[in-house]
Amino acid sequence: MPFPKGLPAQAILDSLADGVFTVDPQWNVTFFNRAAARITGIEPDEALGRKCWEVFRSSLCDGGCALRACIQGGGTVVDQPIFIVRADGERVPVSISAAPLAAADGTPLGGVETFRDLTEIHLLRKAMEASYTFEDIVGKSPALEKLFAILPQVAASPSTALLTGESGTGKELFARALHNLSARKDGPFVAVNCGALPETLLESELFGYKAGAFTDARRDKPGRFDEAAGGTLFLDEIGDMPPALQVKLLRVLQDGTYRPLGDSAARRADVRVVAATNQDLEQLVAGGRFRNDLYYRLNVVRLRLPPLRERREDIPLLAAHFVRKFAALRGKPIQGLDQRALAALLDHPFPGNVRELENAIEFAFILCPGGLIRPEHLPEGLRPAPEAAPADDTPGPRTLEQAKCLAALGALERNAGRVMAACRELAISKDTLRRLLRRARELGLK
Repeated sequence: MPFPKGLPAQAILDSLADGVFTVDPQWNVTFFNRAAARITGIEPDEALGRKCWEVFRSSLCDGGCALRACIQGGGTVVDQPIFIVRADGERVPVSISAAPLAAADGTPLGGVETFRDLTEIHLLRKAMEASYTFEDIVGKSPALEKLFAILPQVAASPSTALLTGESGTGKELFARALHNLSARKDGPFVAVNCGALPETLLESELFGYKAGAFTDARRDKPGRFDEAAGGTLFLDEIGDMPPALQVKLLRVLQDGTYRPLGDSAARRADVRVVAATNQDLEQLVAGGRFRNDLYYRLNVVRLRLPPLRERREDIPLLAAHFVRKFAALRGKPIQGLDQRALAALLDHPFPGNVRELENAIEFAFILCPGGLIRPEHLPEGLRPAPEAAPADDTPGPRTLEQAKCLAALGALERNAGRVMAACRELAISKDTLRRLLRRARELGLK
């Protein structure tokens, strides 16, 4: 499609909000518009003639260059999010689209890439995600909103709280939230897994012991009730606590006192107890494996944490949260998940709940080199069934006209056929879009 008669191509491309640059077959920059200069901080005169990787220093320049893949494979890249490094050293999130350039006779001329500054979108996304985070708990589902609404009142109470829910639903996170929102927030938060230690060790771990209480007890050792003084003691997997220890814990909850092993004097317990279990305590009580009186002492305030399958709207938020977490820990330039990978997560039942989702993202960080996590980077059990690759009727390098037509077709598809939405994405008029679509039909493009 020719440019309007009498209007220089330079003026048209300089009027665009998106950065545009072209390279020759030797990767030398041959064109650099004003928006590219604004986004990168490099003037066109400085960019022209330099290698493209010297100008952009993007997260793909060390391998996986989108423009190289287009030129060598004859395909196109549309809206791939990456980071570039400005001349002043600032990292800028951008979305790139790339295509090869060829003369009318098919002679390769290089490639063209456009890029859009996503800084404002990233800031808006962070602000939105922050609004869906409550004391490090990420979610916006109605089930979580109900819990968020009552957590401050539960935290303000000195009563024992019981957290129930399947394994991996984040019970310790909620226990920490209760601590952080309480008047005891300046005190310690101490966690004990009641199912991880045998009965003899668990008793000394909880209550401590005096020197000489048993063989090798050469000095006094404080227990977790001592360590949690003035704060919160979190007893995880309370359903696994041995019956003999259940009696001693009941005494602490009733009288507020405990006695270290080998000590004749009782001590005051200045702690708020939060217990958690993934078991049905009522069934344990009925089966005689858990004390009925202890159950009612623990069950003063009960919070049921929903499994992830009941809060699927939280999966994209949680996935984005874990991507940011592992990107910071691993230093990998990964921005998120592509639509197919996210769809695979949304289709998964997640029997392991939030913990399974976090492990899946951590696994993907091992396989994904950068950019977006794709289905093939996910654990095998989460990958969708492979689909047949669509046929490409126009292999080889694209002309600039073909690249524009394909961009128009892609924008219309991404926006579900909404013409004005596609026009806004491409920053073109409705008439221009119609001309591109008509020309795409004439060229037989799909």
